[in-house]
Amino acid sequence: MQEASSKGVATGSYDLVALHMLSGGPAYVYEMIRQISELTNYTVCWREGTAYRLLHDLERRGLVRSAWQGPSEGRQRRYYQLTARGQRALRQRRHQWRDFRDTLDKLLE
Repeated sequence: MQEASSKGVATGSYDLVALHMLSGGPAYVYEMIRQISELTNYTVCWREGTAYRLLHDLERRGLVRSAWQGPSEGRQRRYYQLTARGQRALRQRRHQWRDFRDTLDKLLE
């Protein structure tokens, strides 16, 4: 992100973004980073370490699970996917985000 203040707002929504990205099915870190960058026209660019820390935290909290997948010989990738608890958390976080956004919109009108 361009500005420090924008970065703070974005950082507070990282778990929502990660859960949303996984709502379409299992994904690996590099795929998620690429999609986030492309979907935001490169205004949000996650670093690999940030993504891994976030996903490990979500996994520790039972919101995602991970498994290694790939060819038996060659490079395997760790895929992350939502758990049932993660799907419930995503619905709740989306609702909270929309309420927050609507409140800010009212204040800024």
